[in-house]
Amino acid sequence: MISLIACDIDGTLLHGGERQIAPAVFSQIRRLMDKGIAFCPASGRQYGSLQRLFAPLGPEMYCLCENGAAIFGPGGRLLSKTALPRDLALGLCHEILEVEDCEVLISGENTSYLCPKGPEIAYRMEHFTGNNVAIVASPEAVPEEILKVSAYCPAGAQGRKKRLTLPWAAQAGPTVAGENWLDFTLATKGTGIRQLCDTMGISPEEVLAVGDNDNDVPMLEMVGSPYIMENAAPHLLSRFPAHCRRVEELLSRL
Repeated sequence: MISLIACDIDGTLLHGGERQIAPAVFSQIRRLMDKGIAFCPASGRQYGSLQRLFAPLGPEMYCLCENGAAIFGPGGRLLSKTALPRDLALGLCHEILEVEDCEVLISGENTSYLCPKGPEIAYRMEHFTGNNVAIVASPEAVPEEILKVSAYCPAGAQGRKKRLTLPWAAQAGPTVAGENWLDFTLATKGTGIRQLCDTMGISPEEVLAVGDNDNDVPMLEMVGSPYIMENAAPHLLSRFPAHCRRVEELLSRL
């Protein structure tokens, strides 16, 4: 029995340059919610971005944000958050800033803090991702707990992973979260799903999850019904035998 559907966004529900969710997806989610099956976007995005993306359903959904570091319930109630030790987070931020072609994104509960080297990162986060953004003079100026630190690597995340895999930061990543993103966080989508299941009083075996990238693996390993997108990397396609071409096609079969 499926009680919860957890779905990644970028590369899974949205493909390429897509910025809006297809009406067919909303129709399928509404139909399943009417049957008593909860829906939860599970993303590296922040809560504000997910609420705008899912505006027709937003207040009724659970949201697993910042790769599991912040979890919200219906009505926007914060259910849990997992912060990085501040010294570790600030050290990571400065390591990223020292890499010439990388930008740092610092995630609070519902704000993305930037120390931009150029205009691209702020434009991308505000106009493409739809995040709440604040510019700060330095990482030390972030006024709240830091839940996630991300490196935006325009030349490709894989090429920068080794450079930013620091012995003293191994407990926090990095995890490849997309073609251009490396994420550092103590939480994972797997720990987030476990926390959410505990809150809902259900078993992870009752969860169907869909993803496409390395940061989805802990979630896919945690649940009873994992699906990987057909556009995922070969090592993920071989790891998870159930594949999906479009999420709305999968939902229509439930």
